[in-house]
Amino acid sequence: MEPFFNKMTPAGYQAIEQEIKDLKKIRPSKIKNLAAAAALGDRSENAEYTTAKQELGRLNSRLRYLQKQLHYSDVVKPADNDKLDIGKFVTIEFMDDHEQLTYQLVGKQEANLDQQKISFTSPIGKALDDHQVNDIVTVTSPDGSYQVKIIKIDRS
Repeated sequence: MEPFFNKMTPAGYQAIEQEIKDLKKIRPSKIKNLAAAAALGDRSENAEYTTAKQELGRLNSRLRYLQKQLHYSDVVKPADNDKLDIGKFVTIEFMDDHEQLTYQLVGKQEANLDQQKISFTSPIGKALDDHQVNDIVTVTSPDGSYQVKIIKIDRS
């Protein structure tokens, strides 16, 4: 069976690399905390030991997860064309109320509505993908369907 590779932007890849570096910096202190808690004695009734062990386990688990994300990533740079794809910014107009919003189309692990980043696998991302300026697309979401018009596409 072929491995599945997650598409992501270069910035998304770098963000994961940075998080790995940050976690590796704090890992030695977590190990010291565990050793200090273990030195306190009986581990079966040692809350400090249990807490330190759980914290180190969560950190190690997160590191493994992030390393797999990098290993199975497909870094995609925006194509130099007029069509919307991953990495590009899009300004859309909702046809029902004419509100305009700008989003960046990103990989699913990078999606963050607070930062105006939408996943290319989300209902709106799927609908917008591979369309051009002035296209009106229908977005089918769990709450129903609506239409948006692509106003602008930008690479940066």
